[in-house]
Amino acid sequence: MFQGRKLIIATQHQKEKIIAPLIEDAIGVNCIKNTLFNTDTLGTFSGEVERKNDVITTLRSKCINAMTMHNVDLAIASEGSFGQHPSLFFIPGNEESLLFLDLKNNIEIVARELSTETNFSGQYVNNKFELKEFCKQVKFPSHALILKSDQTNWSVIYKGINNHSKLLWLFNKMIDSFGRVYVETDMRAHLNPTRMSVIQKASIKLVQKIQSKCPSCQTPGFDIQNVNPGLPCSLCGSATRSTLSVNYICTKCNFMTEEKFPNKKKTEDPMYCDYCNP
Repeated sequence: MFQGRKLIIATQHQKEKIIAPLIEDAIGVNCIKNTLFNTDTLGTFSGEVERKNDVITTLRSKCINAMTMHNVDLAIASEGSFGQHPSLFFIPGNEESLLFLDLKNNIEIVARELSTETNFSGQYVNNKFELKEFCKQVKFPSHALILKSDQTNWSVIYKGINNHSKLLWLFNKMIDSFGRVYVETDMRAHLNPTRMSVIQKASIKLVQKIQSKCPSCQTPGFDIQNVNPGLPCSLCGSATRSTLSVNYICTKCNFMTEEKFPNKKKTEDPMYCDYCNP
């Protein structure tokens, strides 16, 4: 289905270095580099352009724009989200979402990776000591920084700073003008190796999903669509909120299979039982 076809990776931040080798080896496509579509028009981490749509809509827009400009019908796009981890309070999280879009066969496959492995951070600094401490925390200079005159309503912004001399020169220049500076991590993939490693994990998941075919119609992307709770408590036998089974459903022909005990255990610890441990 994919062998020998051209696939555009809709990025301008060098994600193709991670994604292309994996996808070419897995399904035999020929990846081409995006040279025409400016993905920053759909949103920037630093805030110059606000992302107006949800992640999946943004990913589709990236794919379709890049495919149209490069005259291909196969694409992969990636989108990152940063902020507080949804379940681990006060810990920053990085969620990477990848979309594989095949217009020829009407196939759309999404993979996600949620990780606490991120240097995502930002704060106001008033002097070189505070700046130095921030740099230690966020792995500078291997991970680039952004300097702003203000966190949101800035008049001056410098991006992609990845050496000490340039950082100090710009910092001194901005301190003289504004009295304090807002410094934040540059989360663009090519300037943030930690984020790139999370993208790689998401890419591996995407490849696995593409290679998973429906037993009935052989369409790629046969994946878990429903998670069913009810794993019995090992002490009282009551149904818990833990996963009992999952449903794999084909988005093409709706063929479905159920896999019981996907986490390789048939009972749950009583500590997770609402009856034994209310």
